[in-house]
Amino acid sequence: MTDKTTGPSALFTPLIVRGVTFHNRLLLSPMCQYAAEDGRATGWHFDHYAHMAMSGLGGALIEATAVQPEGRITPDCLGAWSDDQIPGLAMIAEAFHRHGVPAGVQLAHAGRKASTEPPWNGAKFLPAGDPRRWTCVAPSAVPYADGWPAPAELSLDDIAALRAAFVAAAQRAMAAGFDFVEIHGAHGYLLHSFVSPLSNRRTDGYGGSAEARHRLPVEIAQDLRAALPEDMPIFYRASCVDRVEGGLDLEDTVALAAALKGVGVDVVDCSAGGIAPGTNGSQVGEEITAQHDMAARVRAEAGVATMAVGGTHSPAVAMGSIDDGKADLVAVASEMLNNFDFPRQCAEAAGVETPDFIQPHRYAFYNQFARGAS
Repeated sequence: MTDKTTGPSALFTPLIVRGVTFHNRLLLSPMCQYAAEDGRATGWHFDHYAHMAMSGLGGALIEATAVQPEGRITPDCLGAWSDDQIPGLAMIAEAFHRHGVPAGVQLAHAGRKASTEPPWNGAKFLPAGDPRRWTCVAPSAVPYADGWPAPAELSLDDIAALRAAFVAAAQRAMAAGFDFVEIHGAHGYLLHSFVSPLSNRRTDGYGGSAEARHRLPVEIAQDLRAALPEDMPIFYRASCVDRVEGGLDLEDTVALAAALKGVGVDVVDCSAGGIAPGTNGSQVGEEITAQHDMAARVRAEAGVATMAVGGTHSPAVAMGSIDDGKADLVAVASEMLNNFDFPRQCAEAAGVETPDFIQPHRYAFYNQFARGAS
């Protein structure tokens, strides 16, 4: 990894990760759109991501994309389990590439939190009798919450098939033209549920000790590193803490991050929560930017590049995380939906000239005109 620093804030310096150059350190964070049809992208995806591509971001990660049909959060989630999903994914990747933005896809399996309604309908498990409902899977038959059905425990053959599905999905992402991939190991979804002692009760080689609970994510990362080109980066999103007594703490995540780095993961994307209801988000009993501090500890103690996510709603927060050495990248989520101009505002706050990659010149001209430029 090469880090070139020129300019008043490192937020606006390039970061080279393997064969990908991020022109600045602001990345679009994955945000599910719940707009797919049988896992295929629709017009909403093209409109949404083309809009984001013109904002001046240094890179983008698109939403959680299921590696198996039963790995979707809802029936409306994006997928990469079938070749007929490649063309839609390719149109998304090209939308970013037209504006010089490296694009990645977050490969995911929702595990015991799958087969639900979208959040605006309550995010509840689909009711019995709903033809869209399916049986969820997990490391152990432990329900996500009271009133939820117990998931089916994955067999060793199921785990082997899951590993193969991640590899096949990553290869489809590559065929679609994406520049990097992220393994989703956070928010209570399948890989996080293997890592957390709260949801993993296995007594075989995938449960018990921390090393055994880390085994599946490390194996999947190792599989992807072997299957993808050497110059294609791999990110891993982790829930650094569970925020539940007896759950994961930062020491666990530092150990996982070090193991992931050892098999070729380049960046650990530091989130938190999700293993139990009421634990998502960075505002649960913490300062809103607490996850940025988690990224700092993972970066320092595991010796791996990190991406901070959560609570980035001001240029000061974004610049501070990079300039204070907490993270190498900052992922921006809801702020980008509410404030398309956020990257340009960060550039102005940093005292950086606004080049075309921060704002297209067809937009910049009118902003300059409004400020009285000739």
